Amino acid sequence: MNRSAEGGAVEPLTVLIVDDHVLFRDGLRALLSSAPDTTLVGEATTGEEAIALAASLQPDVILMDLKMPGMSGIVATRRILHESPHIGILMVTMFEDESSVFAAMRAGARGYILKGAKHAEMLRAIRAVGDGEAIFSPSIARRLMEFFATSRPVTMLQVFPDLSEREREILDLLAQGYKNAEIASRLILSPKTVRNYVSNIISKLQVADRTQAILRAREAGLG
Repeated sequence: MNRSAEGGAVEPLTVLIVDDHVLFRDGLRALLSSAPDTTLVGEATTGEEAIALAASLQPDVILMDLKMPGMSGIVATRRILHESPHIGILMVTMFEDESSVFAAMRAGARGYILKGAKHAEMLRAIRAVGDGEAIFSPSIARRLMEFFATSRPVTMLQVFPDLSEREREILDLLAQGYKNAEIASRLILSPKTVRNYVSNIISKLQVADRTQAILRAREAGLG
């Protein structure tokens, strides 16, 4: 949040950029340098770096990418806000699906804006989050209004449409903490069949391993 300096002047918002794409970081850096009321204090390329820099720099706002190698922006957001709940986190991403938006909201992000946003829209979002407001890209806001207007429950089918019914069932059990052998016994399947299902789930969710699949599931409200 903006801080009043001596004499009543308002200090610039301090901003941390978290993104693994160098060209996008370059663009954000140039944008922030053009705005006198924002100051870039650091850059991170992974979720782990973001957590460390957030703790040491204590920025007013973090511009957080959603998908990065290793730890996701969702997990990093949750961990940062656990230690520093006063930091405003703005998700800056290419993904506008409902599951990603809701996962960001559950993690505590104050805003969600698409990477294709115009410069004026991006600066407006940064300032809003820095002032403690919640803000979304217009297209995201429309989708959220449509979602709540129709009062549709978030089901596993909506969150993970690429998974089969059996794969969604197994993913839910994984998110509950069940091991392969326990899932096999519960569903009357062979351990090898369960291993194959888990492998398919990992592939379809485009995650690195079982642990990340479980994190994705829990972020979506399963388990």
